Amino acid sequence: MLRAAVIGATGYAGAELVRILSGHPDVDLSVITSRQHAGIAFDTIYPALKGFVNLGCTESDPAAAAKKADVVFLALPHKASMAMVPDLLDAGRRVVDLSADFRFSSRDAYESHYQAHTCAHLMDKAVYGLCEIYGDRLAAADLIGNPGCYPTSVLLPLLPLVKERLVDPTTLIADCKSGVSGAGREATATTHFCHVNESFKPYKVGGHRHTPEIEENIARFAGESVRITFVPHLVPMTRGMESTIYLTTSAGADERQIRGCLDAYYHNKPFIRLLPGGRFPDTLHVRGTNFCDMGWVVDPGSGRLILMSAIDNLVKGAAGQAVQNMNLMFGLDETAGLDGVPYPL
Repeated sequence: MLRAAVIGATGYAGAELVRILSGHPDVDLSVITSRQHAGIAFDTIYPALKGFVNLGCTESDPAAAAKKADVVFLALPHKASMAMVPDLLDAGRRVVDLSADFRFSSRDAYESHYQAHTCAHLMDKAVYGLCEIYGDRLAAADLIGNPGCYPTSVLLPLLPLVKERLVDPTTLIADCKSGVSGAGREATATTHFCHVNESFKPYKVGGHRHTPEIEENIARFAGESVRITFVPHLVPMTRGMESTIYLTTSAGADERQIRGCLDAYYHNKPFIRLLPGGRFPDTLHVRGTNFCDMGWVVDPGSGRLILMSAIDNLVKGAAGQAVQNMNLMFGLDETAGLDGVPYPL
């Protein structure tokens, strides 16, 4: 049985990790920590998990977690993770980090959008944990940088098409919408109910931190630097993410070729669902799951591809993908702990 610790367990992504790991057949959830709620039973903070999680929150001490866990999940703010990772790796523990601290191969790209990196020597050691794309590298990884939710929703449908030169990535416009949980548990003026209810708005246009993460991964497949237009929006729902991606096809690629490429790439990937023609992704249909649903249309007049995806931002966009990374890292069934049947409504 694999022992797991979640550091930062009471934020939304951390709580989702606790939920998934508590039902994982191969995991003993041994440690959960919370800076704000140390000494408090987890089911007091999240009563829905009463009877499923009997642990109390402890202080966020990486040395103590390392003694009781084989794998440590860091569900912490940016910069807080990098302070803990070196000690955890030195203790022989494997780490899945849900912050942005180890998602980048370029130190300059990270520091230009976040802050100074205090252990940049580990950036090359980390594997970017987009499971369906880099899964062959995960078994040997000791440190995984779990992708952001927006990059996951954009990169999964896009990268196979970029690799096969069916699209021109320099024409990419990503128009994405997220539920409010993507902003984290701490309430702000912009995420207060009164400001979100009956509201639909873009934010951080032209400067969102996920833009360089998306661009860096596209560039790996395109073989050249790529600049994109990425516009995130906040919608009045708790969880879910829908991305609509516009770009020009190459050499007159049609819907049949798009389907052939995606099917060849994802036919054996359990969490990718390619929708039939005329059906489009809906956040309701992936709620609480690790699925990424994809659909597309090629406009015959303009030759422009309209590529769509839906994920649960807290699961495939965060905690679920982190557990999927752990499964691949330790040679477990990729779907273990993540194979619940979706809600029909």
